[in-house]
Amino acid sequence: MEGTSEKKLTEPQPVWQEGIGSLLRLSAAHQTGFLATLSATIQGGASSLLSSGLPRNEAVVERLVLTLLFLPVAGLARTWDLRTYTGTMLALLTGRGCAYSYAYVEQFLSRLARAGADESLTGTVAQWTWALWHEEQSQEEQEQEEQRAVFYVDGHRKAVYSDVLVPRGPVGKLGGKILGCRELVVLHDDEGHPLLATTHRGDQHLTQGVPQLLHRYEQAIELGHLDSLVVDREGMAAEFLFQLHAEGRRVVTLLRSNQYKDEGSFTEVGEWLPWRLDREGSVVCEVATARFQLPRPTQPDQPLTVRVALIRDWRKLIVREAATEAETVEGGRWKADLAPEQQQFWEPEWQATPAPPVPTRPKLIPVVTTAREANAVELAQTYFRRWTRSGRMRSEIGSFLSIWIRITDMRKRQW
Repeated sequence: MEGTSEKKLTEPQPVWQEGIGSLLRLSAAHQTGFLATLSATIQGGASSLLSSGLPRNEAVVERLVLTLLFLPVAGLARTWDLRTYTGTMLALLTGRGCAYSYAYVEQFLSRLARAGADESLTGTVAQWTWALWHEEQSQEEQEQEEQRAVFYVDGHRKAVYSDVLVPRGPVGKLGGKILGCRELVVLHDDEGHPLLATTHRGDQHLTQGVPQLLHRYEQAIELGHLDSLVVDREGMAAEFLFQLHAEGRRVVTLLRSNQYKDEGSFTEVGEWLPWRLDREGSVVCEVATARFQLPRPTQPDQPLTVRVALIRDWRKLIVREAATEAETVEGGRWKADLAPEQQQFWEPEWQATPAPPVPTRPKLIPVVTTAREANAVELAQTYFRRWTRSGRMRSEIGSFLSIWIRITDMRKRQW
């Protein structure tokens, strides 16, 4: 009995290792060449600028990059949180006895900024994402794929809390509060794969960041240009659409509610087709083709004609506006539907009658495109697919955006 008890005491006890599941993500970063690509780019900057102060040791650079990329996985929102971090996951991922300190990581970011690494890293990431999500093909096959593929562009504002005053803008994730922030313009493909994210001033409009993003990405991957684009409603500007249309791009976006009144605002409205059904098989959304004249502020006599996928959503009914003068007057609303002999309420034999139901109409959702011809059903599906695609995109790169702002934003303190 004594021997058995002694044997049990000497057996090694299982040790809980924090964040062991992150090794799968680490393996993916190595397998796809992401770490090697970033490290090589940083090493190139260190060798070209001797006074930059960047580490020359490739292993050190790779460990610092791993620390930055895996901060959210360790439950850290920013490098400042490294001051009180006592976990073991970052040490395990970087192959060190303990994680890097806040001061050392912040010094590394500052030197990256002084070396101008943000521009080179942006181009490197663009080349890596294209090579990762699109198989190697011939030049002709790549051009054909560009023409068929649809690319989605979204704006994303991220709040920046700093002692330095930065431009302000509405942050949608915080209920539209006006805060100091940075504007991120994010490009992803029709499968939701992130391709590129660029950082701009917080008060910059999406229509200014999209052309810069497209030209930078096309220059990085050395291809023609991205033909089919789906842009958020913020990109609904006549001159912006006209500019992209002149470059040979087909743009899909959503018309704002203050740009039209009702179905009468559209021309050449086609046949209404069922688009969405409920569980009982009843039609809840219909779609029809139409045209719309989008006025241009700089050229009022030359409006931009766009094709429209006009959607009627019967799940959301809107009260119609008053059609007659009697309905608009406060005192005439109650008797607008009554015959003259039925309006004499002071008579003893007068009896009140039920008021008619308020006239309503289905909510209109106009999806517009600068293409010459478009199928209404396909156009509607193309635009609304962006919600699922962009949601998947944000889940894939959400942990990377915070760190990417730190890398590409250090030199922009003068903003």
